[in-house]
Amino acid sequence: MTDFTIASFNVKNLIGPDQEYYRFQQYTPEEHAWKEDWLAEQLMRMDSDIVCFQEIFDLPSLQSVVDEADRMGQASNADVLPDASKRYRKRAIFRKLAYRGYADAKIAFAPNKNDGKPGERRPGIAILSRMGFAAPPEIIQDLTPALQVDFGGGADGSYRLDRLSRPVLKARIPVGNIVVTVFNCHLKSKLGEFHRPDSADFAQEADLTAYDPVGRALGALRAATRRMAEAWVLRRLIVEELEKGHPVMVLGDFNDSENAVSSEIIAGEKPFKNYAWMLRHDAKHAADRYKDSENEAIQEAIDAVRLESCEKLFVKKSLRDMVYTSAFGGVFESIDQILVSRHFRESPAQIGEMAYFSVFNDHLTDGSHPEAPYNKLASDHGQIIGHFKLW
Repeated sequence: MTDFTIASFNVKNLIGPDQEYYRFQQYTPEEHAWKEDWLAEQLMRMDSDIVCFQEIFDLPSLQSVVDEADRMGQASNADVLPDASKRYRKRAIFRKLAYRGYADAKIAFAPNKNDGKPGERRPGIAILSRMGFAAPPEIIQDLTPALQVDFGGGADGSYRLDRLSRPVLKARIPVGNIVVTVFNCHLKSKLGEFHRPDSADFAQEADLTAYDPVGRALGALRAATRRMAEAWVLRRLIVEELEKGHPVMVLGDFNDSENAVSSEIIAGEKPFKNYAWMLRHDAKHAADRYKDSENEAIQEAIDAVRLESCEKLFVKKSLRDMVYTSAFGGVFESIDQILVSRHFRESPAQIGEMAYFSVFNDHLTDGSHPEAPYNKLASDHGQIIGHFKLW
């Protein structure tokens, strides 16, 4: 039996000091030192075998966090692990207390092709793996050919997507005697997309002193359309792996809750309870329904490529009352997710199971709370960890 953990960690704008990433936003050396220390301590506490990071501007900054986590972890081991002279040194509790470190781990970094000059930077993503990689990780961002979504017979319009707002990082990671395909993603946020005329210094909708509710709603529509298109691109990549028989895990900042349309696109549709109750697609009369044998085939076809939320699996088995990874304006929700193929749940293809699900969210403060500015340096996301056993 092989145990392993896999986590998602949106670090919130990790970049070196005195570098303007967004307009007028940068860290002083002291702020950067605080942030690096906080991220390292969080990473040490998580101690996960595989970590999918979002909002990474450059690899050296991430490597510094990992190195600092190792220094903290080694100091902790020196304090809490008994030496060979102690007769109780082999107790199981000390295996749990030990920090394993990332000295031999590998990092794959996917820079963002939309990255720009200071003040107009765009972050990428990364995967840290203690098990290394079975093959060079793949970065997916430019779409060739472009995604063309037609809404009808030509007159109804279409939507075209040439590039994802952020890259998707695909890695094949050896775990025990199998290889798992891991996707790390960071979908388009809910921030509105507003068009700035060439002759203007800013988009009209950005001027809150001349508030334009209809224009801002259109910006939200653009963002949502892009997010759902990106979700479909990811879904296509997932299905390609599943059809090859590869176990799949998808992690990251979905910028939407589990029940949002974009999340459902990524996970795949949920099967109807019994298709023998349903009118056939080629029905000739009102009683023309699918056969029982066809129902079984349809159920299998859908389930074979459907992903399940680790959060949902955990809530079902633990009676956990509330899980959230984001808090703002009184809204607590999970927008960071871990989805797994049926190889990790009860199914004919099962090779293991999720034993536990951890959420690190004590640092989150509601955006309306007086302490919210604390989140300027800490992550504004909770960290989630899936604990798995392979048989």
